[in-house]
Amino acid sequence: MGAAGVVALSVACGATPAGEEETQPPGSSGTSESAPTSATESTQGVTLPEEAAHVHGVAVEPDTGEVLVATHAGLFVVPPPGGDKKAAPEQVGPTIDLMGFAVAGPGRLVASGHPGPGTDMPNPVGLIESRDGGESWQALSLAGASDFHSLAASEERIVGFDGRLRASDDGTAWETLAGGLQPVSLALSDDGRTIVATTERGPMRSTDGGGEFAPVEDAPLLALVDWVAGTDSVYGVTVEGKIHRSDDAGTTWTSTGSLDGQPHALHADAEQLIVVADHQVRRSTDEGTTFQGW
Repeated sequence: MGAAGVVALSVACGATPAGEEETQPPGSSGTSESAPTSATESTQGVTLPEEAAHVHGVAVEPDTGEVLVATHAGLFVVPPPGGDKKAAPEQVGPTIDLMGFAVAGPGRLVASGHPGPGTDMPNPVGLIESRDGGESWQALSLAGASDFHSLAASEERIVGFDGRLRASDDGTAWETLAGGLQPVSLALSDDGRTIVATTERGPMRSTDGGGEFAPVEDAPLLALVDWVAGTDSVYGVTVEGKIHRSDDAGTTWTSTGSLDGQPHALHADAEQLIVVADHQVRRSTDEGTTFQGW
């Protein structure tokens, strides 16, 4: 699904939601890394180009296996690992600062943020949708009104934070969920009823679709989380790069490994973990014990 929205550790792009202070990732000092100078493939991962240095989210398209990186400059696509095509990121679609980003099922992307130069869309864009891999985007709702900094989606439901925590079954009609929560990252079960949210106070969890949240006892201070579709497994990563896994829908957590650098985005599925850290897209096939290149 992709840990989007914040989906990124950097939440400074664009406007802060009205009436809210900028939410810093748990354990973060608020510092950022210097940008890379070119896009290359390395033993640790795929280095993003300079214009894609500010990452907000990452996900994998279920049908194609392509890795989708949501950035301040728009969407960048990395070919699937193990393919014949060189793993070089390629920008697709219009320039949109994709603050929130998620895959809502095969062939469907949802996002939020701000239009970039040459993009004729309201600011903020509200919730937008793409059915062609990010080549084009259509407005669904809240255009000119909402900027979702945190966004999670399944085929059944979308949950986002734009200063208020909201949920929608179709992307057009929204309900307001529990108040007082300022999530940095969101993970959503397939049916949309269980939500795991990272906050400055630690992970919070809801089992009633977001009506109420409770702290997760003895949990690590996670910055990013993502749900493995079709399972009860959730992965999380701290700002120090420590990887944790839950196999009971976010109730208990076990350390599985770590990676160097500060993570900015996380995706988890049944075959792999994808983490963007220090401007590199890195991949693990052993639950985060080790990370390697394409």
